[in-house]
Amino acid sequence: MGRRALRKIDPELDLTGYLWRFEDLPRPWNPVSIFDRIAPLEVEVGSGKGMFLCQAAMANLQHDFLGIEIASKYARFTASRLAKLGLPNAAIVLGDALRVFAEIFPENAIDTVHIYFPDPWWKKRHWKRRIIRPSFLADLYRSLKPGGIVHFWTDVQQYFEESRALFREGGFEEKWAISELRAPSEAEGGPIPEGQPPPGYQTHFERRMRLQAVPIFKAIFQKPQQTPAESGSSAN
Repeated sequence: MGRRALRKIDPELDLTGYLWRFEDLPRPWNPVSIFDRIAPLEVEVGSGKGMFLCQAAMANLQHDFLGIEIASKYARFTASRLAKLGLPNAAIVLGDALRVFAEIFPENAIDTVHIYFPDPWWKKRHWKRRIIRPSFLADLYRSLKPGGIVHFWTDVQQYFEESRALFREGGFEEKWAISELRAPSEAEGGPIPEGQPPPGYQTHFERRMRLQAVPIFKAIFQKPQQTPAESGSSAN
């Protein structure tokens, strides 16, 4: 199943405030410069066409949502969707998530991170390009607030298992992991675990995989409320 071509963006649409280039992000980081307020911050790595970003921002106006997308055409398309909806609590960055986390976000700045279907880079010689790597996870861990959550989904089981190990090695606690053949709204029995996004399709890619009956592997990781060093000092 091929990808549908992106709809043309209205040239009259003002993307100011919705589309941010990496070079224009506030330094030092100040979310007020983007959202005009301080609120819980959720970051999506690789926003694609913006389905999750739009749905999540509409569903939770009390939180701010910042997408990061390296492909210009998708970043601009997502920004146009946000602008049409007039969402005050969502924006997207055109840039490399590795650099945004390494150079922009300070310590304890983010409440939740969403990583849905990152490129698995199938060839072994390209695995070094995968977003889930020790250096990125170290920056992600630093940027998350204590108790902060990471949602990670992929349709590649090997990548899923390797990533779970890297998260644990990086100091994260695994709170939940599952393999699903159907969307949560279609699944039988049992409540959706705490911290899980609302039922239904979260991204365009997920929708394509569901139609092809491809299993989705999901996990939730958490930065501990206390680091090992803090836990040790409090026990003394």
